[in-house]
Amino acid sequence: EAAPGFLADETIVSNASHSGVVFDPLGVVLAIMPWNYPFWQFFRFAAPALAAGNGVILKHASNVPACAQEIEALMVRAGCPDGLMRNLRVSVPAVADMIADDRIAAVTLTGSTQVGQIVAAQAGAALKKQVLELGGSDPFIVLSDADLEAAAETAVKARFINVGQSCVNAKRFIIEDSVAAAFTELFAAGIERLKIGDPMKADTQIGPMARANLRDELHDQVNRSIAAGAQVMLGGHPVDGPGFFYAPTLLDGVVRGQAAFDEELFGPVASIIRARDADHAVALANTSDFGLGAAIWTRDIDRAKQMSRAIDAGAVFINGMVASDARLPFGGIKKSGYGRELGSYGIREFTNMKTLWIGPSVS
Repeated sequence: EAAPGFLADETIVSNASHSGVVFDPLGVVLAIMPWNYPFWQFFRFAAPALAAGNGVILKHASNVPACAQEIEALMVRAGCPDGLMRNLRVSVPAVADMIADDRIAAVTLTGSTQVGQIVAAQAGAALKKQVLELGGSDPFIVLSDADLEAAAETAVKARFINVGQSCVNAKRFIIEDSVAAAFTELFAAGIERLKIGDPMKADTQIGPMARANLRDELHDQVNRSIAAGAQVMLGGHPVDGPGFFYAPTLLDGVVRGQAAFDEELFGPVASIIRARDADHAVALANTSDFGLGAAIWTRDIDRAKQMSRAIDAGAVFINGMVASDARLPFGGIKKSGYGRELGSYGIREFTNMKTLWIGPSVS
C-alpha cells in the first residue's frame, strides 16, 4: 500500500516543466539468503524489490531447502505472476556464474562478513549493484541511570533469542562501572531461568545450534577468551545429548584482545564489558570491526540521542532491543555491510534513480 508513495516521481527543480527524479526497476535481483531466519529474511527483501518492479531469483542456504521450496509455493499461492520469482537449488560454486550472468542486474546477500567479501568481489567485478547485510557484534550500553530491571530483562531476550544466532543479537554488554555488579546479577538470574529443550515445544526458550561446526567454533571462542582472562559466570560448555546444544553462557571481565570482545560470537554467549562512563562506553562500542546495531539504556533521552550520533552503527535503539521494523531502513556500516533494506530507503535500493530534466515547451 505504501509502495506507490515511496516510488512516486519527485520534483526537484521547480522550473516550468518540473524536472526531477523517477524510480525505474533494475531488472532481476539475485537474493543469497541465510538459514537463521529463512522466511523473514527473504520476504523483507522480496516485498520491496517486487513492489519496485524487479524480478527475484532465490539462492537459499543449503541447509534450508524445504523452506526455499515453501517460499516459492507461497509466492504462487499469493498470485505472483509465473516466472517473476524463482527458487534455484544450486551449489555454492555456481553462484559466481549467476552473478556474472548478464540477466542478473543486482545482488543482495544476508550472511557472514567472509561470504560478503566474496560476493562483493564477484559483483564488483561485474559492476553490479549490491546490498550486503553481514555480521555484527552489537553493543548493549547500560548507563548508571538506566532502569536496570528493564534493561536486564530485555538483555536476556536480545542476546538469547534464536539461540543467539542472529546478526543483530546484542553481543557485547557495555555497562557503566557503578551499576555493573547490579546489572550482571539481574542478567545472570534471567539467563538461569531460560529453559533449554526441544525446539518444537512451545515453552522451550533455548534450542540447539544449527550445526556442529558452529557450536565447535563458539566453544573455541569461549575457551580462547577464558585463556585471555575472561571469567565464566554461567555455562561455558556444550550440553550432552542429541542436537548441538550449548549452555547459555555469561562471561565477565571481557576486554579488548579477547575473542569475546573482538569477534562475532554467533551463539548463546553474552560478554560483560565495564565502562568508566558514557564516553568510555561509546569508545568501547566503536572498538569493533562491525557496525550493525546498538542499544543505549538510560533515563536521559537527550543524552542518549547525542550518544547515538557518535556510535558507529546502522541503527541505535534507546531503551529497547534492536530489531528490524518494516517501516524503518535496516542495514549496517563497516564490516556489517552496506545498503539498506525496508522502509522508503530500502525499496529504492534496487531502482535506477533517474534524473528527468524537461526543457521549455516548444510551440
